[in-house]
Amino acid sequence: MSRVSRAGVLAAYRDGVTVICELAAQFSDETWLAATPCAEWRAVDLAGHLRCVADDYHEYLDDAPGSRLARLMAANAPADSLVRKLARQNAAELAALPDAPGPEHIMAFADSARSYGRRLPQSWDLIHHSYRGIDVTVGAMAGAACAEWHLHAWDLARSLGKDYCPADPGLVLAAWRGGMPQLWPELTGWDGDDPWLYLLTATSRDPGWPRVLK
Repeated sequence: MSRVSRAGVLAAYRDGVTVICELAAQFSDETWLAATPCAEWRAVDLAGHLRCVADDYHEYLDDAPGSRLARLMAANAPADSLVRKLARQNAAELAALPDAPGPEHIMAFADSARSYGRRLPQSWDLIHHSYRGIDVTVGAMAGAACAEWHLHAWDLARSLGKDYCPADPGLVLAAWRGGMPQLWPELTGWDGDDPWLYLLTATSRDPGWPRVLK
């Protein structure tokens, strides 16, 4: 990534954390129990997942290039197998997380995610993990994290009956592509017209999930 794109990814990363916090502030005790586009997850569960995954990113960086994620990727399993294994990991981490209200999870997420963001510049070009001969740097993984924050912002917005799109969806798609080589080669069908719609679909989201208020 160039210095310009590095600055863009870092700015978009920070924006993703900010918008999650802004959306979380709009939930009530009742709406934290609302469904989300993430199957079987309520909004409070999604908040807990965000907390877990932000902490995971710290662990992966601490242990790179020998982290548990790196070992999983080094097996070079097909994309669908990796998706299933990571989904099981996410479910196990969420189940082990102590019960807490949504705002507490989001506060912990924001602290962890912002701390991770501050670690990125000095580690940007280091190898984070490899997959099928492709080295994924810390900077590329930052792009994947950036995309994850914006995608989960969309999930939270939809749970509130609203919609969301990042300011630069093309940048977020490019960032996601750089950090997810295990997925990108198997994805087709983008005509270049709507990068956000494509990213939602590529990450198994239904853009028409029916909780948007008309």
